[in-house]
Amino acid sequence: MTASIDRHAQTAAPIHPLLASRHSTRAFTPEVDLTDEQVTALLEAARWAPSAGNTQPWRFLLARRETGEFKRVLDCLNPGNRDWAAHASALLVAVRTDANAKGPLSHAAYDLGQAMAHLTFQAAAEGLTVRQMGGFDAAALAAEFDLEGPLVPTTVAAIGVPGDAASLPESVAGPDRTPRRRLSIDELLIRP
Repeated sequence: MTASIDRHAQTAAPIHPLLASRHSTRAFTPEVDLTDEQVTALLEAARWAPSAGNTQPWRFLLARRETGEFKRVLDCLNPGNRDWAAHASALLVAVRTDANAKGPLSHAAYDLGQAMAHLTFQAAAEGLTVRQMGGFDAAALAAEFDLEGPLVPTTVAAIGVPGDAASLPESVAGPDRTPRRRLSIDELLIRP
């Protein structure tokens, strides 16, 4: 049996409890669905994220479990991600818009990141967890959902109620069974 790991961040200064307790588990409670109100709150939080020139260069494709769209997104994930993401309540494809009528949007990736951060914080407030993935076939996703032009699938997020990490197969459990670590503030600062 695996010992329980404290997933609360050990911070250098106090931060909001939702930020300190947030972690990206691969363990989801498979029998729980997102409510319409939760979905609306998540998307509303993302909608109000800041963006350069208020361009809002993000779009989302939401696929709830037990739908054909969920299976189509799941099939575009790398095999290792499919194993655990199949238990999430929903898969959210975060799509970057690299240009608009005025031309290229140089900060689109940064702005999409802010929208996802806002969504993740709201998810924590709702008692949900979000695990974002880079392990997917962006070209296959774009083709599967007819995303073209300036629309670029950038990340896929599994969303749901956190489950028991002890129930994860050993092949995917690593990060959920080890203490959380981050670089120190001194390592993050670039000093002239």
